[in-house]
Amino acid sequence: MAAQPTSYHPSEAAQPQLSSHSVAIVDGRTGQMVFEKNARQKLPIASITKLMTAMVVLDAGLPLDTPMTIGEEELDRLKNTGSRLAVGSTLTRREMLLLALMSSENRAAAALSRYYPGGRPAFIERMNQKARAIGMQNASFYDSTGLDVRNSATAMDLVRMVKAANQYPLIRQFTTMTEYTAQPTPTRTLHYKNSNALVREGQWQIDLSKTGFINEAGGCLVMEAEVGSQKLVFVLLAANSSAARVRDARSIKNWLESNPQTWLAG
Repeated sequence: MAAQPTSYHPSEAAQPQLSSHSVAIVDGRTGQMVFEKNARQKLPIASITKLMTAMVVLDAGLPLDTPMTIGEEELDRLKNTGSRLAVGSTLTRREMLLLALMSSENRAAAALSRYYPGGRPAFIERMNQKARAIGMQNASFYDSTGLDVRNSATAMDLVRMVKAANQYPLIRQFTTMTEYTAQPTPTRTLHYKNSNALVREGQWQIDLSKTGFINEAGGCLVMEAEVGSQKLVFVLLAANSSAARVRDARSIKNWLESNPQTWLAG
């Protein structure tokens, strides 16, 4: 259900002090806004993009056991970021999807778009079609990784994307795995960890998670997580750092748990 425009606004002094520039916390069951801050401002979303990448891959019904090889086409020529997946690394589509979601592996996400029927142009077109289909009215996608700063949306758009992605069991599973060991070549083994410290620590009940960071976007985080007895969608954009987005999530959870009468359903 789409989020309603009404929300509880306590005194400014009572609200958590957040680094994130844009925030939306929404009841996952009713769609009611629980907390917001600049939730309708369009901003870069960095690797939050990969949730849309995953949905497009899974919607296509492509075989997940198909081997995919990292090529020169996967090298990041926008920001010149590195990757432990060297050119020539081969993993299955399933593993590429897992690494893109769990540890935000950019070359894996890039390969997923190149191996799509029709290649990257068809993939990007499908990303934008999917965005419109699920009600992301202000979203724009230009690549499958999130390295392109033009990938942008509002926090409310991302609430819709999280709710849509939550319908895919594999996305829920992969985004909440704490670690995975891959063997991209016969002689090389790589150990990956979840990019969300809250998932790694295991103290929250998290059903879905995705992080993002590029300089222009700041620290970004989306989750569906349990607070009290409620499933809540968390969207935090443009925090000062990756650590700040986690601190903000903790602050919001602590604040909500300290003020249950303002939002918790009876």
